[in-house]
Amino acid sequence: MEPASIQTVNHRTPSPAGDGAKAATARPERSSVVPPYWQRHERHVSRMSSYSTDGRPTPISLEDHTDQFSEQCRVLWAKSVTIDDYVVVSGTAPGLGAYVVWNCTVETLDGGPMMIRKRYSEFEDLHQKLVQTFPHAVSSMPQFPPKSVISRFRPRFLERRKQALSYFLNCILLNPEFAGSPVLKDFLFS
Repeated sequence: MEPASIQTVNHRTPSPAGDGAKAATARPERSSVVPPYWQRHERHVSRMSSYSTDGRPTPISLEDHTDQFSEQCRVLWAKSVTIDDYVVVSGTAPGLGAYVVWNCTVETLDGGPMMIRKRYSEFEDLHQKLVQTFPHAVSSMPQFPPKSVISRFRPRFLERRKQALSYFLNCILLNPEFAGSPVLKDFLFS
């Protein structure tokens, strides 16, 4: 691959005679000269992560995993997840033992919806098990929504948590690495 022609802009400098006014209003000239410091620049081997040994950029390879015969596609079985609503379950005493149940719908690729009901602690347990099972893939997991002792039953907080849990589940279910794991299947079918 040959370097593209680079155009540089040279500004006129004032002449030794001191014609500063003329230099300030002069138009810039265009040239196709490559600056000399670009020609002398050499890469060291340690910095050539995206370059082949002959100095040319390595091609980027793209893979299509949408084909039904692709191994990654066979692992995926869900289309999307939505958290439709939540129910606050009261405890035995006022303010003690109350919790929230999240009503989720998983749309499968086969077309049938799957309804699940989970507590936040079950989502948190799933997150911890995924981190333990896939320590190399922690960076591909979305941030898990935090706990709040003070506002845990406030509608605004619950709406934000609903969106965050929905995003978390979609990212997990639509990732081929996590979708086929026993950890996720145990979460969904228990």
